[in-house]
Amino acid sequence: MTASAEVVRPQRILRVPTAFSAMADPATIPILVLRGRPVLIDADLARLYGVPTRALNQAVRRNATRFPEDFLFQLTEGEKAEVITNCDHLQNLKFSKALPHAFTEHGALMAANVLNSVEAVKMSVFIIRAFIKQREALSVNATVLKRLAEIDKTLLLHDSALRDLYEKLLPLLQLPPDPPRRRIGFGSQES
Repeated sequence: MTASAEVVRPQRILRVPTAFSAMADPATIPILVLRGRPVLIDADLARLYGVPTRALNQAVRRNATRFPEDFLFQLTEGEKAEVITNCDHLQNLKFSKALPHAFTEHGALMAANVLNSVEAVKMSVFIIRAFIKQREALSVNATVLKRLAEIDKTLLLHDSALRDLYEKLLPLLQLPPDPPRRRIGFGSQES
């Protein structure tokens, strides 16, 4: 063997079949809102990163100091049941004894850093873009809702102004009362 020849050893990467790996649009990543925060469930994140869920959770346990509570939290039984009910692709969690983890945007990025997977590094950028896209959509919705509230307030002001105008015009629109008629014939006149 020459001095310039290198021995290349293939990395052992566990591939998990996934419907997410061929995604082209970050908006298709299943980001859920739990406890008021946008999160990814560990099973979805593992599929995106191309590793088994148990490998992801094991890497998280080994690096627990890198995942504070605002990066990662464990679902309660009630939250797990709600997620299973609302998300058809997470029906497998129904049979799991362990409670799943939920990763925030920063937790998903940190998970990519602790995993030794080439696909995890590639997908982390994709996931961050999905969170950004969701944040932009929420801000657009907030802007639209604010504008609708302004329009509603304006309509209420116009409605009350129109009601006042109608009440003022109503007497003018009514027919004037009939003038008193002169009686025909003899009668006593009272003065």
